[in-house]
Amino acid sequence: MTLRTKFLLFVVIIHAVLIALAAQLRATNPVLFVASEGLLLVSIALTAQLYQGFVRPFQLIAAGTAAIQAKDFSMKFVPVGQHEMDQLIAVYNRMIDELRHERVSQHEKSFLLERLIQASPAGVLLLDFEGRLESVNPAATRFLAQPATSLLGRLPAELPGAWGPALAALTPDQPQALHLSGLQTFRAHAAHFLDRGFTRRFIVVEELTQELIQQEKHAYGKLIRMMSHEINNSIGAINSILHSFYHYAPQLEPTDRPDYTQALDVSIARNTQLANFMANFAHLVRLPPPTVQPTDLHGLLRGICRLLQPRSEECRIHWHLDFPATPLVLSFDGQQLEQVLLNIAKNALEAIGHDGNVWVRTTAEPPSLVIENDGPGLAPEVSQQLFTPFFSTKRDGQGIGLTLVRDILLAHGFAFQLQTEASGRTVFSISLKSGK
Repeated sequence: MTLRTKFLLFVVIIHAVLIALAAQLRATNPVLFVASEGLLLVSIALTAQLYQGFVRPFQLIAAGTAAIQAKDFSMKFVPVGQHEMDQLIAVYNRMIDELRHERVSQHEKSFLLERLIQASPAGVLLLDFEGRLESVNPAATRFLAQPATSLLGRLPAELPGAWGPALAALTPDQPQALHLSGLQTFRAHAAHFLDRGFTRRFIVVEELTQELIQQEKHAYGKLIRMMSHEINNSIGAINSILHSFYHYAPQLEPTDRPDYTQALDVSIARNTQLANFMANFAHLVRLPPPTVQPTDLHGLLRGICRLLQPRSEECRIHWHLDFPATPLVLSFDGQQLEQVLLNIAKNALEAIGHDGNVWVRTTAEPPSLVIENDGPGLAPEVSQQLFTPFFSTKRDGQGIGLTLVRDILLAHGFAFQLQTEASGRTVFSISLKSGK
């Protein structure tokens, strides 16, 4: 039974008793009967007013409670002129204003945070209470090279490639560098926050590749320029002196002349090789910005195959060109990309050695290029250093070939990857859609 029902029942009983008592006075004392009837009418009027004053607050409370349950913080009450009611209404209106302000503020903050996460260059992976991926922002999908639909609901340890083991090994609140390949370097930070009183984790991934490349290029560029200046100055003077020594050859005994001229030839040749050696490094440092113009990619590939055909036939290496005869015209610096493709093709031939195959494939939508070979695969420790300046697995290698490839492709905004796949083939893939 509600409080309202109880109140009405009490009022009815009281007034029924009073009416019965007044009826008894009708015959015995008419004057007192009239007075009691008047008092009864006054009581009924006061009871009606008391009912209004007693029940209306409960109606307002019920309406306010329903509005709060419906999360409608726009409904407010107007003062009615009763002191107690106006106090209650004032408290309710102030509470509704604060709730509405808090709700709007929280909504604006949540919206701003969501927009910041979506626009952030850092990858953000939000985990649910069970530690599975609940949401990922566009930067994270780009780093992981997977669509968001294929990532949601998975544990970090289940992510593809080297990401799974790397993220699973993260220590909370301790940022760690992740070297996933010879090119890409990331910094990952695992932390937590409270959601409805329970702990949830998130992972922030920042790409350091461009920053580290710029730092290392600045460091070795300054060193190379200084060395190139000093060595070229010395080599020029020394070669000039050595060439002048040829004038003294006729003055020697005929038996001594061959040894004398041979020594000069060897010295000049070694100096020239040293000059060329430094010129290669200087070219790496002075790489100009690409001059982009429409160029036929298929034509470049066929030209490189013809250039390497004699060497390929000598080593019994077969080329398989899997692209149509029609041109594939894309925007890039033809001279620089030709150098890139030549370096990649030479590396493939050197990796195979003898008796092997090189496959070349292209796609138009999206524009991409894949060069793969069936030579020995890349060891994990080698993969980590492939694009590191001056690192080479060749005995006489200078370690600038893949560095030059890296710098040219990055200058074009082309994404690329070099890895040995499960099939055993080593694949160099290039996305020819500029990311700039």
